[in-house]
Amino acid sequence: MHYTVIIPARHASTRLPAKPLADIHGKPMIVRVAERAALSQAQQVWVAADDERIMHALDEHGITGILTAPHHASGTDRLAEAVMQLGLDDDAIVVNVQGDEPLIAPELIHSVAADLAAHPESVMATVCHAIDDTASMINPNIVKVVLDKDGHALYFSRAPIPYPRDAFAAGAALPADLPVYRHIGLYAYRVGFLKHYANLSPAPIEQFESLEQLRVLWHGYKISVSISPHPAAPGVDTAEDLTRVRELFLLEG
Repeated sequence: MHYTVIIPARHASTRLPAKPLADIHGKPMIVRVAERAALSQAQQVWVAADDERIMHALDEHGITGILTAPHHASGTDRLAEAVMQLGLDDDAIVVNVQGDEPLIAPELIHSVAADLAAHPESVMATVCHAIDDTASMINPNIVKVVLDKDGHALYFSRAPIPYPRDAFAAGAALPADLPVYRHIGLYAYRVGFLKHYANLSPAPIEQFESLEQLRVLWHGYKISVSISPHPAAPGVDTAEDLTRVRELFLLEG
């Protein structure tokens, strides 16, 4: 199996300005992410940047990057431009690794690529892990995914789904056998679909939930979802997250 990792990197982050260049023990965060991705079995790792300052940091650390347009509304749109620039075949598999995941497990990257390769009926693959507490289930910042019998996504939501009506009505705890899964934002795509994605009209459910992957389901495509036995490592959205990740990075080292 061959696949390419592409890491979208946007300089103008609202909550944490210049986030890709944030220092993590001597290296910019985007470099740390690329180094983790290189430990997977990917044949290529590229950073799709929107700013020359990111490109300069990549060059300083020997990371391959391409400069993309600054106006893209999402990382998926930036990814689509990147695959066009790279001239990847439509049958090729690309894994989108978020640029704020400096602790991402390389084996998780490989597993999502392998899952897509094993499911030719799917245009995308992603991953989830089990939720075992009510607080996480009802937290709207934690995205849930419901699966069909073959491991395809039925729906993604910020709402508590599937909802254990009788248990919650009785004031009981989350049933141990309820299949509740937290979605991990790691995606593998077939390049041909990625090129087509930008032409799909946004879905109303996508806009209300603020979940871009719902566009794929709304248009009738299949997303394969594997279940990881472990939660994903924390990413970086805020200055507080950055402090925590720096501490965890030292512990891992």
